[in-house]
Amino acid sequence: MGYHGGTELASVYQDALAGEFGLIASNVAEPNTLIGLIEGAARVDSDLLLQMSNGACTFAGNGDPIAGLQAMGNYIELIADQYDIGVFLNMDHQTDLDTIQRQVELDIPSSIMIDASHEEFEENVTRSKRVVEMIDSAGADILVEAELGTIKGVEDEIVAEEAFYTDPEKAVEFIDRTGCDLLAISVGTQHGVAKGADLELRPDLAGEIRTALRDHGLDTPLVLHGASGIQSEQLQRMIEHGICKINKDTRYQYEYTRTAYDLYRNNDESIVPPEGAGGDRKSFFNDVEWSPNKDYFDPRVAGRQIRNRIGEVYGELAHTSGSAGQSRYV
Repeated sequence: MGYHGGTELASVYQDALAGEFGLIASNVAEPNTLIGLIEGAARVDSDLLLQMSNGACTFAGNGDPIAGLQAMGNYIELIADQYDIGVFLNMDHQTDLDTIQRQVELDIPSSIMIDASHEEFEENVTRSKRVVEMIDSAGADILVEAELGTIKGVEDEIVAEEAFYTDPEKAVEFIDRTGCDLLAISVGTQHGVAKGADLELRPDLAGEIRTALRDHGLDTPLVLHGASGIQSEQLQRMIEHGICKINKDTRYQYEYTRTAYDLYRNNDESIVPPEGAGGDRKSFFNDVEWSPNKDYFDPRVAGRQIRNRIGEVYGELAHTSGSAGQSRYV
């Protein structure tokens, strides 16, 4: 059913809250991961939320983040039209208000995450509310995600050495004052490479935040950042306690590189000359008997395997989070 804006995405979140499932928010920076994710979501009838950080947009735009957003936005819209699921795009961990203003003017994203969680509470409120007002003034169909609390680790240019858990009453005040549509909370996860067994996760705190919000008449969806590495049962417990958006990035990065690595490692004799054989790459090995095999070095070979593996991983995650079979559009 193609690419959709914030109004439709808000309906998906309400379905997730009512049906107690989570929507996997998957980061992309280039087409192979993107296509793999869409194919994987279509296989399991799950709506798909893609994400792009400013770093990903800069990479896709050859140094220009706005050009990267425009290029990938067009790509997403064209590819999404090939599938019978809903596809959405969230701008992940945005910190610069001028960049956000351009994103709003382009009206490409379905949602924008303003990350001022590294600031003091009042400044976080001010910046987050400014983004809500910016979108309202433009009349754009874009949701706003904000973050309260600090998640340990590195995400683009934001570095946090320690985690600070989200306070339930502060969460109520924050949402009431900013009018944000979603709230990312800190409950013990970590950005980057992390193992769930080593984390001090607090699904009970997610439940407390959810209860506090409902007691104040708020039904704001909660978001889990830094979810790569947590185990299936840990993720399911978070969803049981009100989390309905789960961010994934590092897992896909590893699967991308590992898939290509395994292909080339298992077929290195078709790509690299035998030891001592010599040969000149500039002349494409005209001076030796050995030749590389295009069945393995053509980038599309690795690309197809990467797409398939990313799709498999997404399908597994969608089943774990409960979004498989929940598409509004199938």
